[in-house]
Amino acid sequence: MAKAARSREKFKLGSVEIETVMCGEGRPLLLLAGEEQLEFDHPFIDDLARDHRVIMPSPPGFGRSPRPDWFTNTDDIAYVYLDLARKLALKDAVVAGFAHGGWIAAEMAVKDDSFMSKLVLTGAYGVKTGGPYDVDIADIWIAHPSKVVAMKWADPARGKRDFSAMNDDELTVVAQNIETFARYCWEPYMHNPKLRHRLHRISTPALFIWGEKDGMTSPAYGRAYAGLVPGAKFTAIADAGHYPHLEQNAAFMKAFRDFIA
Repeated sequence: MAKAARSREKFKLGSVEIETVMCGEGRPLLLLAGEEQLEFDHPFIDDLARDHRVIMPSPPGFGRSPRPDWFTNTDDIAYVYLDLARKLALKDAVVAGFAHGGWIAAEMAVKDDSFMSKLVLTGAYGVKTGGPYDVDIADIWIAHPSKVVAMKWADPARGKRDFSAMNDDELTVVAQNIETFARYCWEPYMHNPKLRHRLHRISTPALFIWGEKDGMTSPAYGRAYAGLVPGAKFTAIADAGHYPHLEQNAAFMKAFRDFIA
């Protein structure tokens, strides 16, 4: 598959500046990457770009988007992304969020989903579904990195990243992403206590796609999350962990395309 030509543009949205990667033509697809930003150069983006205008912003503090001092949580990102949707005059847009990006998409949708036609959340964080002592989302900050990889991938070998092959600029982005993710999601851990009480406001048809072997956010968590969104559907992908769109791309793309058609 030919690689779709990508353009990078920085948008000034109020006092915030974010870098956005765009490719393809057609129906707009606002793609909100996970905290590791593994999606940006994956071949499935080229597949999507065949019939979508794919728009991939980096949140403040991630990638090459600067983070203002006043920017403190995931909810802040949602407002900036809504500003981006307005600036780009998005209509009838598919919004797809992965992991942290899924949480951002949910925060956006409870505020304004008028420009959305479909909402797809994959391995999303953002809510607490169990009791106060239940571990709904695995704690990645206390586990050894090898265990974190095993939580995220059905085949841990696919989650290994060769940091020795990265240049200083690339390594700086990786380190910055980790630091910013911790800043936004440390306390309360990986959720907004108010979000679950707002999910009923979502009127856009929603699909939750989960990996059956997700050790970060279990399928049971995903089903409970989906149950908080009116009319939302849930589907699980076999032999996939936290990133089914990367690990079992064919099965993911079938579920995705069937839903957004």
